[in-house]
Amino acid sequence: MARTIRALIAKPGLDGHDRGAKVIARALRDAGMEVIYTGIRQTPEQIVSAAIQEGVDIIGLSILSGAHNRLFPKIVQLLREKGAGDILVFGGGIIPVDDIPGLKEAGIKEIFLPGSSTEDIIRYIREIVPA
Repeated sequence: MARTIRALIAKPGLDGHDRGAKVIARALRDAGMEVIYTGIRQTPEQIVSAAIQEGVDIIGLSILSGAHNRLFPKIVQLLREKGAGDILVFGGGIIPVDDIPGLKEAGIKEIFLPGSSTEDIIRYIREIVPA
């Protein structure tokens, strides 16, 4: 039997719109994953601390505020500094296509833009998280 994927869904920064994050959290849960949702207005430090404490495989970040170029790389950096660089990170939200290459260079594995299907996100997570 395959082990259960553990995912943390987080809303970094001052962004208070969490409907998309909740939709993703529920879809992952319905797909059989264990999901921890941190709630809104989380600092990178809070997100990394929760991910480590919960022993997650992957972090999903949702952002609409435009601070993705600062907050997403900071989370990856903190994971590495805390010895948890094996925790994968993906993101979604309102992110300009031109920003995606820089985010991937910073260690974000994938970016899902508005309109991405939950099935595609679930499939991606199942493919990228080691068995």
